[in-house]
Amino acid sequence: MIRSCTERERERERDMEMHREAEEEDEGQRRQRSLEEALEVKSLRRIISAYLNYPDAADEDVKRWERSYRKLPPAHKALLSHYPQKFHKLRQCISANSYFIFSMLHAFEPPLDMSQDIDITEHVNNDMPNDHLFSSERNICCAPTTSMSGELCSSVCTGAAHCTESGSIHNKIERANSEEETRAIHAPEQGNSPLETVSHVERHEHDNNEVPDSNGNVSSMPGNCSCPSLQLDVPLVDVDKVRCIIRNIVRDWAVEGKKERDECYKPILEELDALFPDRCMESPPACLVPGAGLGRLALEISSMGFISQGNEFSYYMMICSSFILNNTQIAGEWTIYPWIHSNCNSLSENDQLRPVSIPDIHPASAGITEGFSMCGGDFVEVYGESSQIGAWDAVVTCFFIDTAHNIIEYIEIISKILKDGGVWINLGPLLYHFADTYSQEDEMSVELSLEDVKRVALHYGFELEKESTIETTYTTNSRSMMQNRYFAAFWTMRKKPMEKEHSVL
Repeated sequence: MIRSCTERERERERDMEMHREAEEEDEGQRRQRSLEEALEVKSLRRIISAYLNYPDAADEDVKRWERSYRKLPPAHKALLSHYPQKFHKLRQCISANSYFIFSMLHAFEPPLDMSQDIDITEHVNNDMPNDHLFSSERNICCAPTTSMSGELCSSVCTGAAHCTESGSIHNKIERANSEEETRAIHAPEQGNSPLETVSHVERHEHDNNEVPDSNGNVSSMPGNCSCPSLQLDVPLVDVDKVRCIIRNIVRDWAVEGKKERDECYKPILEELDALFPDRCMESPPACLVPGAGLGRLALEISSMGFISQGNEFSYYMMICSSFILNNTQIAGEWTIYPWIHSNCNSLSENDQLRPVSIPDIHPASAGITEGFSMCGGDFVEVYGESSQIGAWDAVVTCFFIDTAHNIIEYIEIISKILKDGGVWINLGPLLYHFADTYSQEDEMSVELSLEDVKRVALHYGFELEKESTIETTYTTNSRSMMQNRYFAAFWTMRKKPMEKEHSVL
């Protein structure tokens, strides 16, 4: 059959149209990837800038306290004659914290070109959350594994797994916010007497890009953070997240945090040990820890003989955990002062100014199982991938499930990624992070009772094997006059084999 010229022309036109559409689609995808990377750069710049702004923001607090002191009548001021010395000590503590932060940033290798010029004002709202990472292409994965030297290694991975933080930095860090509110929300060795030498005021005698610790050791502005775009002023709420990270370090990596770890982590570890008694080096069970924070629980699980992966969506957390896991040379290498940022509910000045040595163990000497990793990204996007279906023997969630916009989605994904017969161990309250969010975007927040959470879990194929309540705290100052306590739900559920489609709830 001979086709007419008109038919051939129409066919060419269709081919050309399809080719144009494909090119337009490719160009659209390229623009989208470019926008997503620009958004990531913008977000990461602000997070790094928050860390860089910590010294000055903390010093502003001291200046405010000094102004209040100076306003006192002479007779009242005489009763507090020790206060000028206290302010001097506070600045020494700030210097020590800043030295740790700058050393941490020295070790950080950004996964993106932070020097690139970006202009996304035509594409996004400037009021977007500063901790929002949007990439659907990049998975920032710090993957420490056992090497011949016993050290932990860190790498940046790209692939199908997503790394979007979707506003979750703010809400994750809220857990560590001050006790006066609600939970409800890696360098030279330091000495043991950190309050003896250098004050924050003396810092300005050094180069503007240098910060000494309290023993006079100087850490300069990290070379990877010297770009002017990384030193911009940031909202105080951003710097407050840095203060929260400092308190989180105590929970995960200090002797002082052992009580909280024993309350929260120990029951989980004991349950895992009982459920998987016959672990072997040749084929260890795989355990996922969503919301891993600074990585201690995931490390402890790895040390028990599991292939353990921590998942965390906060860059604030990931930068710090990577430093502690991969750059620590010895236990007690660093000294920080986590409680200096508030004068409220202090029993004494010494309590407020007390030092905390970190870490309490040397992570690389903890006997980790090969395959231990920390994976950055939003839980839903990373583990909602088809490649994750039936991949895990156990999922451990500690103070995590209430970070969801939609807790039903969390439970559904946990069920999907567990193998048949796999276990879900959970510990934590239901303090939904988006419950009191009021914004133009009207963010979704599904807030179920504990009874409804268990009912949804049953729908997705779980059987409740064990349940109890554990009283605990979260990043609490153990010497504070105010102690917020949680009666956390603790359960073990097992996934039954799924033989048919779910019925409607």
